[in-house]
Amino acid sequence: MEKQISEDVIKVKDTTANPAPLGLMGFGMTTVLLNLHNAGFFKLGTMILAMGIFYGGIAQIIAGLMEWKKNNTFGTTAFISYGLFWLSLVWLIVAQKLGLGDVNESSAMAAYLFMWGLFTAVMFIGTLKLNKALQLVFGTLALLFFLLAVGDYTGSTTIKHIAGYEGIICGLSAIYTALAQVLNECYGRTVLPLGLVKK
Repeated sequence: MEKQISEDVIKVKDTTANPAPLGLMGFGMTTVLLNLHNAGFFKLGTMILAMGIFYGGIAQIIAGLMEWKKNNTFGTTAFISYGLFWLSLVWLIVAQKLGLGDVNESSAMAAYLFMWGLFTAVMFIGTLKLNKALQLVFGTLALLFFLLAVGDYTGSTTIKHIAGYEGIICGLSAIYTALAQVLNECYGRTVLPLGLVKK
């Protein structure tokens, strides 16, 4: 006599918060502040470095780990990668000031920024299945990295200033996307549109 064993499938509802606004805010605010410097409004100082470590860096890594728990490969890859980008960028600046590393050659920094631009361009392709707001964030970020790479390679202050203004737009688009998600969730309706892509 054969016994049929039926297994009950238990579905666990995910009641954890959406970590994307945290990651986007960490990225967006830090990006705006750094690019105000790139645009020539003020010098690179401790304020930007602190934001790069704590909000741009650590907060994004935390958001990425939370996205991992939500089984979101895109969010995990993006937030942890850009969190580590900010930490590595701060280290590149601080290490040479502490005498723990050589002065960064312009060609080396151009290569560093180009690789981040290439990574971001591929991630942008992923946003084509998500929403228009994220497409704007990743599209302007890829352009920003490439502009900064060209600016470092050529030594052109003009290109760096152009990159700064473009970077401010990029950072503000990330802040908008983050706050739209927060407000839309709070009000249970679309307060700020994200331009959802039809599946």
